[in-house]
This record gives sequence, C-alpha cells and structure tokens, in this order.
Amino acid sequence: MRARRIGIRSGVLVGATAALTLSFLPGTATAAPTAQQAAGQVSAANHQLEIVTEQVNAARVALDREKAAAAAADKAAAASQRTLNAMDKQIRRLARSAYTGNDVSQLDVLMTSKSAADFVSQLGTLDAIAGHTNDLVTKVKHASDATTAARAKADKAAAQAQQDLDVVTAKQRDLKAKIVAYQRQYAALSAPQKAVVNLAATGAPVPTATAAPAPTGAAQAAVNTALAQVGKPYVWGAAGPNAFDCSGLMQYAYSAAGIALPHSSSAQSTMGVAVSRDQLQPGDLVFFYSPVSHVGMYIGNGEMVHAATSGEPVKVVRLDSMPDYNSARRIATG
Repeated sequence: MRARRIGIRSGVLVGATAALTLSFLPGTATAAPTAQQAAGQVSAANHQLEIVTEQVNAARVALDREKAAAAAADKAAAASQRTLNAMDKQIRRLARSAYTGNDVSQLDVLMTSKSAADFVSQLGTLDAIAGHTNDLVTKVKHASDATTAARAKADKAAAQAQQDLDVVTAKQRDLKAKIVAYQRQYAALSAPQKAVVNLAATGAPVPTATAAPAPTGAAQAAVNTALAQVGKPYVWGAAGPNAFDCSGLMQYAYSAAGIALPHSSSAQSTMGVAVSRDQLQPGDLVFFYSPVSHVGMYIGNGEMVHAATSGEPVKVVRLDSMPDYNSARRIATG
C-alpha cells in the first residue's frame, strides 16, 4: 500500500512556523506577556511543534521510501548487468565457433551444402540465430540503461529526501529551544489557566473510557492496544512502547493488529478508505487541522484516544471537543 508522495520543502516549513513569530517571542523587546497571553503562547507553540514534528516524521517516511527505491534500482541494474555479461560470453563463443572453424562458418556452409537451396537455408538459420542474439543483447542493453537511469534518479531522490529531513529537523530543534521558554511561562499559570490551555490542545478528558465493540478483529486489536497506552507520556517523535507522539501511537496500535502504518499523520490520512464523521466506527483514525498534523483513534460513543501534546499523557477525550476536525480513514476494512 503505497502512500502518496509526501513533499517536504523548506517553503512549507517556513509557513508552518510562521505562527510563532509573535510579539511575545522570547528575547523580543516587549512587555512581559499577561497570563492569558502566556497561555495562548504555550498552546500555539506546542501545536506548532507538533506540526513540525509530524513533518519530521513524514520526511523520515519519504527518506526510507527513497532509500528503498534506490536499493531496488541498484539491484535491478546489477541483475541487468549480470545478464548482459552472460550474453557477452555467449556471443563471443558463437563468434569463435563461426569464424575459426570450430563449428560452422559461412565457408563451411558453402562447402558442405548439397545445393544452392541447402546453402541458403543453412545460412538463413545462422543469420536468424545471430539476429535473435542481437535482438536479445539490444533488449538487455536497454534494460540495463533504464535501470541505471532509475538508479541515478532514485539516488537523487534519496539525497533530496535527506536534505528535506535535515531542514525540517533543524526547524524542530529551533522550536524545541523556544518551547523551553514557553514552558516556563506555562509553569507560572494558575491551575484554571492551565486547564484552559490543556482543553484547547487535547480536548475534554473522559474519566472512564466507554469503548464500543469494533467491527473487525483487527480494529478491535488496534483499539485495545491504543487504550492500553493511556497514561503513558507524550514525546515528540516517539512510537512506543513507553512514550508516543500522535502518529506513533496509531502506528503502534495497528502493528498489534498486523497492519503496518507509516509514522506520519499526513501519510496515515491517505491509508485505508475515507469515512464520513457520521459513519465512524471504533478503530477508525480521525485527523485534525489543515493540512493534517494530528491523528487519534475513534473508540465509539463519541470518544477518541490520542497522544495529545507535550506534558499530557495518552488520554481518552470527547471527539467533539477537539479543534479543527479534518477527516477520517478506516484502516481495518475486513
């Protein structure tokens, strides 16, 4: 199941972090932010870091894909070259036997033919063999050239993917440095203010999860696995078993069902089949923001489980309390 190509370019990254260029950024010559402003900064910064972290995840998926394509192209080119080398040996043996007297040359054919018709017939057979050999050599050569070109293209794509990953990882490092300052501001908030920030970022918590039965065994295994992680910490880029980010939790849950998902919310949003919000079933993945930068798992009864944001554990929340619902996908379809 091949996900659509994920484009990670520096222009997108600049846009993803533009929201952090606020008048309250650490180090700017402005008055100290109010508690409300600090709360807003913490929430925005955490969300922007999740966006960039998911871009890092997507860049890694793209890099792995391009490396696999480069390896496949290398393997195909090597196979074509081995075939060409084998054909070269056959051609050389044919040439030696045809023109050194070890087998039948055109002169041999002429001298041993019983008639002109016999000569033409035997000569035609030799020409046909030679023509067939030449055609085969030409085809192998074309295949070799094509795979060599594919290898060069794959190597170039892998190099670009690595460059993209380096760029977005640098953005992530920069954001993490800013997060330290925002977290100090968050620590100074009152409990009610922290609750407002957490609600905006993670949704309304559900004290006791009430998961409904999933429609398939695979979906049920994924739901059970995701719920078993409730309480574990959120860590950017983590995919278990002790900590998770949003797409890492979904990848981990579905791996227990024998289904491989990429560690990227944007890539996961292209997997399986689309499902409308009013047709959600337990095990469906639900996505948020545009472009997609967050994912959770619907567990029925209007609830979802997700790894929300830094400082918050994996939790079950009300789906309708989450901001900017985007779409949903059914991964386990049978």
